[in-house]
Amino acid sequence: MTILVIGATGRVGRHVVDQLLQRGAAVRVLTRDPAKANFPAAVEIAQGDLLDIDALRSAFTGIKALFLLNAVTGDEFTQALITLNIAREAGVDRVVYLSVFAADRAVNVPHFAVKSGAERMIEQMGFSATILRPTYFIENEHMIKDVILDHGVYPMPIGGKGIAMVDARDIAEVAAIELVRRVEAPEPLPTETINVVGPDTLTGSDVAAIWSEVLGRPIVYGGDDPSGFEQNMARFLPKWTAYEMRLMAERYVSDGMIPAPRDVERLTSLLGRPLHSYRAFAEAMVAPEASAAA
Repeated sequence: MTILVIGATGRVGRHVVDQLLQRGAAVRVLTRDPAKANFPAAVEIAQGDLLDIDALRSAFTGIKALFLLNAVTGDEFTQALITLNIAREAGVDRVVYLSVFAADRAVNVPHFAVKSGAERMIEQMGFSATILRPTYFIENEHMIKDVILDHGVYPMPIGGKGIAMVDARDIAEVAAIELVRRVEAPEPLPTETINVVGPDTLTGSDVAAIWSEVLGRPIVYGGDDPSGFEQNMARFLPKWTAYEMRLMAERYVSDGMIPAPRDVERLTSLLGRPLHSYRAFAEAMVAPEASAAA
């Protein structure tokens, strides 16, 4: 039976599709623009979005399980609830939902609160689900590459408590493993929540130190005040998005994103390999720059 992947064109979703194909799964993706989907020929493409009820119903035809990743938009909650309702209507009860670390605690951050609400719906409506709660994505650092390399500053106000930043490839592989496990189970499995974290819990100063070592020159941490971060984000993002990112950064500073004692061990066992590290990401990002300068 086929697995429907929603959110397939993003940094996590594309890896989910690849991981599912590697495991021999039949995959369908829902996308607004099939011309830009660029998936292998084995992937079935359904056109539509999460507010197009007819397209959504059609996309769920013949589906066994759902991977749901909602984009952070002003109507994210509506999209999530409609999708879950249509899934239930179609008889699809096996779900892997991409939530966020500490979704139930950081309720003043809009997209955290949205994901907490979707988690509650999943639990109360009888889905057989794996809820994945990833920390801050390492790949988000691509947004600030120029600031680090050109200005010698690590500008993300992530604070001094620590964040176990996670690689999108690790999130996607865990998602694929859980999707296949649920599809292959003869009966629906109990709902589980998995914190998806990185191997190292790093403060802002720790990250700046990694960049200093990788680049061979001083990189300083820009500090914990998120106001400048909001102003910079508002230059190229909608102001509401920049404000939401500020609220998220305030949570990083006040609470961090610190794994539970066995989170890393659980993930390493599930994947059968070490987790991708922040240092490896930084080294890979710098490698093209070093090659160009040589």
